[in-house]
Amino acid sequence: MAAGFSCMNSLTVIQASQGLAKYLKDKHPDSASGGVVIGHDARHNSAKFAALAANAFISQQIPVWFYSEPSVTPSVPFGVTHLKAAAGIMITASHVGFPGSKKQKMKIKTNSPVEPGTRQCYFKNGAQINTPIDVEIAQSIEENLAPWSGAWKDLQACEYLHADAYKTILPHYTKTVWDYANSTVSDWKQPRPFVYTPLHGVGGLVFPDLCQSVGITEFTPVPEQVEPNPDFPTVSFPNPEEAGALDLAMQTADREGKTLIIAHDPDADRFAAAEKVDGSWFSFTGNHIGVLLASHLFDSLENRKDGKRIAVLNSTVSTGMLEKMATAKGIQFEEALTGFKWMGNIARRLEGEGYNVPYAFEEALGYMFPAVCHDKDGITAAMVFLAAQAKWQSQGLTPYMKLQQLFNEYGHYETLNNYFRSPNPETTTALFRAIRNGPYRAEKTLGPFKILRWRDMTEGYDSGTTNNKPTLPVDKSSQMLTLWLDQDVRFTFRASGTEPKVKLYVESCGASREQAVDAVCNAFLAVLKEWVVPFAPSMTYSRQMPTSSGYVFQISE
Repeated sequence: MAAGFSCMNSLTVIQASQGLAKYLKDKHPDSASGGVVIGHDARHNSAKFAALAANAFISQQIPVWFYSEPSVTPSVPFGVTHLKAAAGIMITASHVGFPGSKKQKMKIKTNSPVEPGTRQCYFKNGAQINTPIDVEIAQSIEENLAPWSGAWKDLQACEYLHADAYKTILPHYTKTVWDYANSTVSDWKQPRPFVYTPLHGVGGLVFPDLCQSVGITEFTPVPEQVEPNPDFPTVSFPNPEEAGALDLAMQTADREGKTLIIAHDPDADRFAAAEKVDGSWFSFTGNHIGVLLASHLFDSLENRKDGKRIAVLNSTVSTGMLEKMATAKGIQFEEALTGFKWMGNIARRLEGEGYNVPYAFEEALGYMFPAVCHDKDGITAAMVFLAAQAKWQSQGLTPYMKLQQLFNEYGHYETLNNYFRSPNPETTTALFRAIRNGPYRAEKTLGPFKILRWRDMTEGYDSGTTNNKPTLPVDKSSQMLTLWLDQDVRFTFRASGTEPKVKLYVESCGASREQAVDAVCNAFLAVLKEWVVPFAPSMTYSRQMPTSSGYVFQISE
């Protein structure tokens, strides 16, 4: 959030909202009458930006279902579907933004954790807006840059403003969450006592009350973090993936004698968990939680009698374990590009083809349950996880023990995710150009590994398909390579669209933890020594990084 056309501020909020309002009015007049759902989190200026956005739609006589109170992100796509609205907007600090043009770079991430960085925008199907609709909206934004009359005024009561929409929608949302979580078990049991933290976000306004309402009472909120606070005073960065983010929750759990932690990010669309194992805290990765929830849901679907085909999906940078689990159960698996704008819309397509799509996830702690909404949903994920935990507990298992059981069945999956910080875009482009011009694809080797398959999502090449064309959408404006190596290693190397980073996601499936750890570490070294050091020596990186099982990989100087 800052001044300028490339940042989020009052002017760019107005411009982007005007563009979307005019697009709906001109291109979708029938659905526009259903209105737009607008929510916001508890960060600085979120409520102000939401009100400015509402003005644009009201000026076009498009009804606004306005969430006056700080709201959890998944309640917006849920509201779009529940109200049959034309679109939805969530003011938050997500990586995924409102579509914009060259001047309107709404797909940004703020440099400050305490300020809203983007708007998430949903279409009438309840999924995030994606291509080609985003291009059409971008054009509409360009055509409506000058603020309209009344654009800067305070939000005022009128026939097009439903100011109490959140009070109406929230009970429907939480009931749907509970009904769905409860449907995944034959007999609801009390979960293990746990500590809960929303990391100073809006989850604390919803999740504790939801738990209390269904009889889950044995939990302790982290007192310093349970109320929304836009300054996030107890964490350096309010991201449950970041090292140290759950330290206060762990201290609270140790003091309370509890061995399970449930956490949300500040807008409650992501979910994290940690468990005390042999006296130390083990933080589950997004992939760990992803396969744990998948296992639970697969079990719950075994006795269904509706005859519908089942499909699940995850992103290309997430674990391949889901595909192996789904295949073993006779369930269709679909791979998607990174982001729920892809997975939400793919789920909608599959549903249109007659599939039941119960689940999708991404390694960055995002989990989608289309029975509730078509976007990542930390509230539903937490409730389903508690249902699963209670079931496993009745079987003598903890979540960590269940994870090891799955590894024994499907192979030990180990991941090593890290990034290289790039000094400028030219360095990143030169790195990928050098890789493509190198001998690797032709000679089919990378360090000590044999290359079994090469997929280039920028150039549109895939050696693993019959026509050498990727099945996923090609994006020539981004840099992304995925390689499959021997030793059951797969990695994706891609340039971030929001930060000056090149990200590396490495995974291996081994017969043992040790075998898988060795494979991912050696693959990381191969990328470092063969690609990054010779082609982009100015890039910097951490020399100490944990793998998914907790092994700390150290690279010598």
